Amino acid sequence: MDQQEWRLRVEAGDDTLRQERLTRELHGDLLKVDGVDVGYADPPSSPIPGSKGGLTGELALWVTVATSGAQTSKVLVALIREWSSRERHRKIEISYGDDSLTITGCPDQAQERLMGEFLDRVDGRNRTE
Repeated sequence: MDQQEWRLRVEAGDDTLRQERLTRELHGDLLKVDGVDVGYADPPSSPIPGSKGGLTGELALWVTVATSGAQTSKVLVALIREWSSRERHRKIEISYGDDSLTITGCPDQAQERLMGEFLDRVDGRNRTE
């Protein structure tokens, strides 16, 4: 069975504690999904002063999804979109290969169109690999 490897990065400006909290929350939510394997990408080596989790620098997640066609990609993006929509100011960057997309908590029509185009590119790439 083929697999898709994604990279997710919660954007929180300069607020590393908020980024850490939101990334851990997203990690926990994705762990509950069947067929999705998730972990922390490039774990930092020393703690952020004042943080409880002991992480520094950029905090990102990797996600591996067992693929069964374009539907799997759509489900993953829908889950991330739903997670983002819980708070208007949430923003997450999704990367697949050299392509990326940023989803915000309240997407407009233009962003919805970009999500569809992104998923079409990912699906097209998976068909040719």
